[in-house]
Amino acid sequence: MFSLPFQPSTYQRNRLKRVLLCMVCVLSSLVDPTAACPPLCLCNATDVDCSGRGLHAMPALSQLPVSTRTLLLPNNRLSTLGAGAFSNLTALERLDLSNNYLDNLPPGLFRDLGNLAELTLHNNSLTALDRDLFQGLVELRKLDVSLNGLSEVPLGLLDELRSLTWLSLAGNRLHALERAAFEPLANLQYLQLGANPWECDCNLREFKHWMEWLLYRGGQVDAVECILPKDLRGRDIRGVPVEMFNYCLQLEDENGGGGGAGAGTRSGGREGPQLPCGRATSTGNAAPTPVSEAADQSPVPDCGRRRYQPVSVRRAIGTVVIAGVVCGIVCIMMVGAAAYGCIYASLMAKYQRELKKRQPLMGDGEGDADPEEKQISSVA
Repeated sequence: MFSLPFQPSTYQRNRLKRVLLCMVCVLSSLVDPTAACPPLCLCNATDVDCSGRGLHAMPALSQLPVSTRTLLLPNNRLSTLGAGAFSNLTALERLDLSNNYLDNLPPGLFRDLGNLAELTLHNNSLTALDRDLFQGLVELRKLDVSLNGLSEVPLGLLDELRSLTWLSLAGNRLHALERAAFEPLANLQYLQLGANPWECDCNLREFKHWMEWLLYRGGQVDAVECILPKDLRGRDIRGVPVEMFNYCLQLEDENGGGGGAGAGTRSGGREGPQLPCGRATSTGNAAPTPVSEAADQSPVPDCGRRRYQPVSVRRAIGTVVIAGVVCGIVCIMMVGAAAYGCIYASLMAKYQRELKKRQPLMGDGEGDADPEEKQISSVA
C-alpha cells in the first residue's frame, strides 16, 4: 500500500489563482508608472512630483498613465510650455506650476484638462493672459495667478470658470478691473486682490459695485488699497462711500454717455477721466470717437453685458432697516394715541351718565345749577 500525493481541492485552486492575480495587479500598478516616470521625478499610481529639480524644459509626460491626477512642477526654471504639454493627462485634478519663469502661455493650453480642480501659476513672469487660456476648465475650483506682472484681466478669460470658488490676483500690476470679466463667476466665494496699485477713479467704480454684490451674497474680498487719487491714498475702496463716485455720472453725461474724448482706453495715457464704458474706440492705436459720432452708435458690447444697475446694496439694506424702525415707532405712537382717546371717551361718557342720574334729586335748585353743569359738560 502507498499513499497518493496531496491534491488541492477545486476551491483551493481557485483561491490560489485569485491571490496570484491580485499580486500581479499590485505589481503592475507599482512597476508601470515608475517605468514611465520622467527622469528626476517621483511617481506613483496617481501622483507625479517633479518639484525643485532645476528643470529648464518640460519633462516627457507622454508616457505617464492616463490615471495621473496630480502633477507638481514648482520651484524649477521652466520658461515656456508647448501647446499640447498636458494633452494626455485628461484625468488630472491638480497642477502646480508655481515659482518658475513662465512668461507666455499658449491659448488653450489646458483645454484637455476637463477634470482639473486646482491650478497654481503663483510667482511667475506672466504679464498677459490670452482670453482662451482657461478654455475647457469647467471643473476648476481654485486658481492662483498671484505674484506675476498682470496689468489687466481680459474680457472672456474667466467665462468658462463657473465652478470657481477661490481666485487670487494678489501681487500683480492691476490698477483697474472690468466688472463684466467677473460676472460669470457665480460660485466665487474668496477673492484676493491685495498688493496691487489700485487707482480708485471712475474706471474702478463698476468693479466696486460688483464687489458690493459679492460681499452681499456672503463672499470675501481682501483689502483693495488705493494709491490714487491723493485724497484716497491708503484707503480701502471697500470702505469708500459710493457717493464719492457720483461725479462719474456727471462726466459720462458731459462726454455723451462715456464715448467722449476723455474716455479712451487705459492704454492711451492718463489724460482726463477714463470712464468704465469708454471702449467705443477700436483696438490698437485708433483715435477716440468724437462725441457727435458716439451718440449715433449702438451701445458698447462690454457695457451691454452688465446684468444689473450699480447700487450700494449695503446702504440700501441700511435704509430699509431705518425706515422700518421709524415706521414701527410711528405705528406704536398711533396705537397709544388711539388707546388714550378711547379711555378718555369712556370716562367722559361715564361722567355724563352719573350727572344725569343726579339731576332729578336736585329739586328746585335744578334751574340754578343748569348753567354751571352745562358749562362743565361743554368744557368736558
